[in-house]
Amino acid sequence: MGFVSEFKEFISKGNVLDLAVGVIIGAAFGKIVTSLTDDIIMPIIGLAIGGIDLKEWYLPLDGNTYANFEAAKAAKAATVNYGLFLNAIIYFFIIAFCVFLIVKLANRFKKPPVVIAVADPGPTKDQVLLMEIRDALRNR
Repeated sequence: MGFVSEFKEFISKGNVLDLAVGVIIGAAFGKIVTSLTDDIIMPIIGLAIGGIDLKEWYLPLDGNTYANFEAAKAAKAATVNYGLFLNAIIYFFIIAFCVFLIVKLANRFKKPPVVIAVADPGPTKDQVLLMEIRDALRNR
């Protein structure tokens, strides 16, 4: 089998195509979650905690004081960005919650497995004949 035909067989398998679709949808979903977090949730959280942007929560390690995070970044100061870390945690919980809702919704529409009761077919003709021979030998 040639390389090209082997590659065509690999790429045409259903699970590879499903994975590709999942990655593309996941990338789009990531943009939606980023927008939801940055544009809707984080401003509400910032308003609730007194108008502070979590992205501005940082600790400069050089001991200097900077006007804001951008100034510290421009000065190339080493910083511990715990506000960005909190944002990442919030992103994670939003994504986890959305995935939970998607799985829950998918399970609701999933058809229950069909249980087929198989009746015992009984012994075959060969088995009946062997049982008769066994019984005849016992009775001797």
